[in-house]
Formats: sequence, C-alpha cells, structure tokens
Amino acid sequence: MHIWVDADACPVVIKEILFRAVERSKIALTLVANQSIRFPPSRYIKMLQVASGFDVADNEIVKRLAVGDLVITGDIPLAAEVIDKGGFALNPRGELYTLDNIKERLAMRDFMDTLRSSGVQTGGPSTMSQADRKTFANQLDRFLTQYTTT
Repeated sequence: MHIWVDADACPVVIKEILFRAVERSKIALTLVANQSIRFPPSRYIKMLQVASGFDVADNEIVKRLAVGDLVITGDIPLAAEVIDKGGFALNPRGELYTLDNIKERLAMRDFMDTLRSSGVQTGGPSTMSQADRKTFANQLDRFLTQYTTT
C-alpha cells in the first residue's frame, strides 16, 4: 500500500499527522502538489511536484494509484476516481469515502456548485477544529491498523 496526498490544499496539521503515522507504520507516502511542500527527512516520505494547472495533481495521483492505495483529499471528484480505481479516499476531516457515500457527496457538491453559480452565497467549509484533527487521526489509525494486520 502507498499513501498519496493531494498536498496543495491539505492542511499542514494533517500533513504532520500523516508524517508521524508513516514513520510508525513504515508505509510510503507521496505528497503530490504543483509547488514545493516542506516535509521532514524520512525514507518513507517523498514529494512529487507537478506542473500548475487544473486537476494536474489529481490526474497524476489517479495515474499512479494502485488498487488498495490510500489517497488523502478533500476533492470529491478525485475521491470518486480513486474509489472507482480500487483505492481508498480519506478527507482531511476524517471521513472515509466509500462506494456507499461517494455518490451522495458528488450530488451534494454539484448541487452546491449550481447554487453558487446562480449567485447564492453558500459560504465555505468551517475552520478545521481540534475535533476534526482527532477524527482524522483516529480514522487514519484505524485504516492503517487494519491494513497492517491483514
């Protein structure tokens, strides 16, 4: 298994949780972004810098993804592609996207896009809370524990 991080929009605190987790679990992690991302020296962490542009990082992740890999992303269309390809997707707030919930998340995203394009102010996501960080860390730990014990 490999962990891929859609790193341009991933909060620093989530990356720090991931860095600690891969050191513990000894699972490879690649940060994919269109700009250089700082990370601690590690034999398990790499950076893949891609060209700037719409969905360039997402497309690179999907291209390199293997069945069973984990992708950390808040991008719902990317999460849907990951699931379709046999991977797993976890958002920075700790929600594991599945075949059961991804269609609903896509529909809600499309609905909100329609509202925004018609001029309705929908607001953005709430600030990441300590509870969100804990939820992410717990879900990641459960996922990695399940992976390393099977």
